This record gives sequence, C-alpha cells and structure tokens, in this order.
Amino acid sequence: MFQSRTHTCGELRLKNAGEKATIAGWMENVREVGATLAFVIVRDFYGTTQVVIENNDALMALVKGLNCESTISVTGVVRERSSKNPKIPTGEIEIVPEKIEVLGRCLYNELPFEINRSREADENTRLRYRYLDLRNPEVKSRIVLRSQIVAELRRAMTDHGFLEITTPILTSSSPEGARDYLVPSRLHPGKFYALPQAPQQFKQLLMTSGFDRYFQIAPCFRDEDARADRSPGEFYQLDMEMAFASQEDVFSVLEDVQPPIFAKYGRYDRASSAPFRRIAYNEAMDIYGSDKPDLRISLTVDDLTALCQGAGFEPFEGNVVKAVVAPGFDKPRKFIDALCKDVETATANKAYWFKVNEDGSFAGGVSKFLAEKNQAVTEALSLKPGCAVFLAAGKKTAAQKTAGVIRKLLGAAVDAYMDRDKYEFCWIVDFPMYEIGEESGELEFCHNPFSMPQGGLAALSGKDPLDIYAWQYDLVCNGVELSSGAVRNHDPEIMIKAFELVGLGEADVKAKFPAMYNAFCYGAPPHAGIAPGVDRMVMLIAGEESIREIIPFPMNKNAQDLMMGAPSAVEPKQLSDVHIAIVEKEK
Repeated sequence: MFQSRTHTCGELRLKNAGEKATIAGWMENVREVGATLAFVIVRDFYGTTQVVIENNDALMALVKGLNCESTISVTGVVRERSSKNPKIPTGEIEIVPEKIEVLGRCLYNELPFEINRSREADENTRLRYRYLDLRNPEVKSRIVLRSQIVAELRRAMTDHGFLEITTPILTSSSPEGARDYLVPSRLHPGKFYALPQAPQQFKQLLMTSGFDRYFQIAPCFRDEDARADRSPGEFYQLDMEMAFASQEDVFSVLEDVQPPIFAKYGRYDRASSAPFRRIAYNEAMDIYGSDKPDLRISLTVDDLTALCQGAGFEPFEGNVVKAVVAPGFDKPRKFIDALCKDVETATANKAYWFKVNEDGSFAGGVSKFLAEKNQAVTEALSLKPGCAVFLAAGKKTAAQKTAGVIRKLLGAAVDAYMDRDKYEFCWIVDFPMYEIGEESGELEFCHNPFSMPQGGLAALSGKDPLDIYAWQYDLVCNGVELSSGAVRNHDPEIMIKAFELVGLGEADVKAKFPAMYNAFCYGAPPHAGIAPGVDRMVMLIAGEESIREIIPFPMNKNAQDLMMGAPSAVEPKQLSDVHIAIVEKEK
C-alpha cells in the first residue's frame, strides 16, 4: 500500500483491535497527563487517530521535544478505547506505540494560526501560509469537493458525446471586454502574446474544423479587480461548443449535466428540475431589478412611475419610480435606516420608504407625498396593513437596479421573504444586441460581439439597433451568474454588418479576428455554446460566500500571491531578453 504506513489516520476501526499498524501524519496535539502518560493526535489527509504513550520514557521524551505539526510515523498495536469519541470515525480505537519516527520536524514553536481554526485568521495571513491553511480539514474539504465536481463534469460531458480538447494559452490579444495579461516575445521584439480571456475564438474555429462537440475545463485570464464571486487574474470554466446546434440544444445539455451534480454534492437537497425557467432580459429587469435574479426571494418589483408624478417630491419628478412591497414587515426604524444606507452604498442611489398602518393610511418616510394618492397606490401595489414599501427613483436602468438591490437585501435579511435551502436555476434570454455605452455615449455591443442577432441580416438592416435582440443567454442560480453563452454569428456578411453598426468596418473585422473571419468564409456550420464558471459553481455547491475558499492557491483582493511573492521584480537580463525596459515615473 504505502511504504511508510499500513493504514491511514482515518481507516482503523474496532475490528482492527489487536493488530499491529503503522500510521503517518502531522502531530496535531499532545496532551500530557502526569509524567508517564500522554495522548497524541495524529492527522493525515484522511482523518485523525489517537496515540497513547504509557510508561515509555524514550517515546515521552521524543514527543516532548517536538513542536506540533511535525510529521511522524507511529508503529504500534491497535486497541479499544476505554473513553470513546463518537464524533470521529476512529473514535473507538487508539494505538499504543512501539516506535515513533520523526519524518519532518516543525521548527517553529508558534504557528501563525491554530490549524483547525485557520478560517478565523486574517485572510492575508491565511493566504501567506496557505500550505498550513490547507491542513485544516474543513478548508481541505472544499478543494476535495472541487476535484470531485470537475471529475463529474468531465464524465458527464464525455457521456454526452463531447470531446475534450485543449486550446492555446499563448495567443493574440483580442477585444473581449476585459484587460489582457500580456506576455512579451523574445523572438519578435516589440510584439506580445496575450493569455486568453476565454477560448472563444479557438472553440468556434474547432466547429469550423469539423469537430461536432468540444469541451474543456479551461483556464481563463483577465486583469480584473477581485469580488466575492470573482477571483482576480485566473479562473476556470466548463467551456463547451456544439455544431449544428440551437439555443435549446445548449440548454438541454446543461439541464442534464448540472442538476445531478448539485443534487449529489450540494449543500441543499432541493434544486430546480429541467426545463429551467426562461426569463427575458427586459422582464428580469422589470420584475426583479436584475439580470441575475435570485428566484428564492418572493419579492418582486412594481412600477409606480405614473402615480408618483406630481406628488411634490423632487426625486420622483420626471424619473422612473420602482417599488418593492414587503408584506408583514415588522422591522424597526433602525433596520430601515441601515437598509437604505446599504442600498446607497451599493448603488450610489437613495432608497425611500413608507409603511401601511392598520387603517390603510401611510406613515413614515415619504408617506406625506403619497397621502393624497393613497387609494390609487394601494390598489396599484395591492397593499395591506403591515406592509412596508421601498422605492427607487432615477433613470430607468438606475431605478431598476436600485430596486433590485433593495429586493436582494430584504430577501437576505428577512427569512419570510426567501426560501433559502434550495438551488433555483433560470435562463436569462433575449438580451439586447446593442446598448448605449455609459462612458462613451456611443452604440456598443451589449454582451458578446460574436452572437447571432435575432432576425439575422434583415434585423440589422431594417430595425433600430436598440430594438435588436441577440441569441444570447445566461445561466443563473441563486442570484449568481454561472455562465454566459450564445448562438454564434457564423455568417461573414452578418458579422460585417453587426460590427458596422458600432463603427467597425470590414477591414477592422478582418484585422481583429483574421482567423475566425477567414474560417467562416470557407463554410461554417451554425454553432452555439456556453461556459459555466467552475469556481462559482463549486462556491454555490459548497455554500461559501467567497470564491477564494474553493481555490487551492488564490490571490488576495489586490491580485497578489502573498505565499509566492507574485507579482515580483525580475532580473534586468530577463527584461533585456524580451526587449522590455522599465521607465520610472518622474516624481
């Protein structure tokens, strides 16, 4: 089995009593009872086993001379414990050692944190000593879970006829919505490779090459800021593409692949069954104030714009007003003030409110401005005594998103508004093909520029661009966007027209996407795909709030690897080899 052990620290049971065994692992704890008795807990990947040293001066001296977290090998006889521990699988036995061998000595008397309580430590300390943090069985279990889920995904995709194909890591820079990580070329001075933000072009090229179904657990690289659900720098996705496929074909595969994995490994034993609910983007924004709605929350968003005009409250005048009705609301004013503050922090927009008294009158907040419209507002929102109404005002998108944050915060804070213990999936469909950029004020692609517009060339030629929808879709679970996908634009003529609308001509398309454009000119099949994020999927299944908990060696929020010291300075010769010079900014 193993050269230095006959059993793991999680393997021995009462049936092994009387047998001679060798275990190996980390010395987690030593408890001395008098001068001749000590209890030693040995931990390995599989569990813990108690070792009892009795009347053995040599072994007592050896153990006393070791710091905790030293690695040791213990050989001895297994016996039944007189004081059993039902909380652990090995709690009915212990080992009486004949020999203890030191395999790796811990040189430090003090650890940066207690191993089994490492999650309570400062995050930067945990990441700096990640190899110690991962010794915590609870932390390690998340990485084991990740491995199991990836293995299940691979099996499921293979069973569905998909072929795993790896795509290049060093490629060309491509405008895909985020900053590239650039790699200077030694052989081609002044030129750069880019790490792929996604294998988007390569997987589409595989479809034009005649491969029918492709997938890979793909590493992707984007120079983005960290969030709770997004790791800076590097992440992984279940990347897939299908030839001769429609939107529904993609849905069918994922609805078959993902629910069994969530059911098998998930924190909750309830999940949406196929087919998942389809919600149009505009409907999601109107009803939930978000394009990634958490459908576990029962609250919805109503429009109160017309009734709020002429109410005498300046923030409502000329603006869209959205309302979230919270029935049976019994929280104090302190809660309301905190919620409104959190909304403003998250959105930079204010939230307003009022309550409904037992007699149906309005009280608190902006109630005086709506008192004269009491009956109309009550009917429009189906209000009942005890309700609280939270309002957001502004331009349409701002009002929608602010109401969406109100809905989300209320759901998280009040148990009655959320059915928490389940996985609620939905598809967000019919995304706008174009939008007006917030910074540029110009027409831009809303999501993926490689998507097929609904209506094809006729829509691009004859409709207002803002009225054109794309065959794009997002998979959402519990308010987290797991994936974006699309039916691809495989027709060169339609592709050129789509880019012309955002000010890029045929020459620009050929220059920016030469391989894909040329490949499509040789007869490309219709194809569609999607790429669920593996990190977010595991985070949801594990019930973790931070994505860093399910990544073996994550960076911190500032995109630093504190353990390895990355990013770091390099030798001048290394820079010279790749024709790079660092220019200091003038002070």
